[in-house]
Amino acid sequence: MARVITFGEIMLRLEPPGYLRFVQADSFGAVYGGGEANVAVALANFGVDVSFVTKLPAHEIGQAALNSLRRFGVDTSKVQRGGDRIGIYFIEKGASQRASRVIYDRAQSAISQAVASDFDWDAIFKGAEWFHFTGITPALGGYLPEICEQACKAAKARGITVSCDLNYRKKLWTREQARNVMTQLMQYVDICIANEEDAKDVFGISAKDTDIIGGALSREGYNEVAKTLLEQFQFKKVAITLRGSKSASDNVWAGMLFNGKEFLYSKSYDVHIVDRVGGGDSFGAGLIYSLLAGKTDRDALEFAVAASCLKHTVEGDFNMIGAGEAAALAAGDGSGRVQR
Repeated sequence: MARVITFGEIMLRLEPPGYLRFVQADSFGAVYGGGEANVAVALANFGVDVSFVTKLPAHEIGQAALNSLRRFGVDTSKVQRGGDRIGIYFIEKGASQRASRVIYDRAQSAISQAVASDFDWDAIFKGAEWFHFTGITPALGGYLPEICEQACKAAKARGITVSCDLNYRKKLWTREQARNVMTQLMQYVDICIANEEDAKDVFGISAKDTDIIGGALSREGYNEVAKTLLEQFQFKKVAITLRGSKSASDNVWAGMLFNGKEFLYSKSYDVHIVDRVGGGDSFGAGLIYSLLAGKTDRDALEFAVAASCLKHTVEGDFNMIGAGEAAALAAGDGSGRVQR
């Protein structure tokens, strides 16, 4: 039985080679990824039994998406088949002062056409201890806000821990739509995960004395954000990734966690980016893994930040990092020396 269930969309990712721009490309590399799928793969690579739930077309591209998960040991037995298409996103990697760009082609994807009867949550959650979803899934529209709520209710009825990464995407819905839907869903969430902008975009809770564009992040400001979120929605923990963006190529990466008693901050990492997509997802996976393993909040935070730091060095959406590698970095081995 899977200990962790994740629910969302897996997409086909298409990108020009290297750092070519869309208009320069005459070919596109193809891999698969998506918020909750990325979490599932990262957890599987940490040795956790995990199941990913979605709806995919019954054709070969849908099968290829499933195969991309199965190769890492993610259970896909609860994936529903149907619909006409898989969501696609195109990504153009940024470099130096040129930002990365993402173009979505995911309208009418199979998961966005799902209905409540597609998912038997009592059967899906049998033997599970943790349920994870993100704000991207209800943002896809259709019946997904209601389906997410049904999943959360079923999880809570079984005493399963529920985590949610807010993951606001302005290309999918407005701030008002996000606030209305996510406010309803937060009543079921135990652990809220966000980045430095999500709380402001979704709930209008902003960090004081912070300039995200300029890379200045205030601890006091984020303490207040985390405290307000926890008190407003009665979360058990709030975790926030903190990205200081020097450029598209170089970031400072860290995280914080508030458990209602302590404001905990991780060490910071200077990261030279290979691929930043999935960085937040790998943080969420690291946190879930650590808390399931019984780590202290401080150790869980350090592991999650280390795992997500390393993800920035890996091509593609999925984090190809093992628990030992993340633990070594969290313990202080960031030299990058050859391992023989």
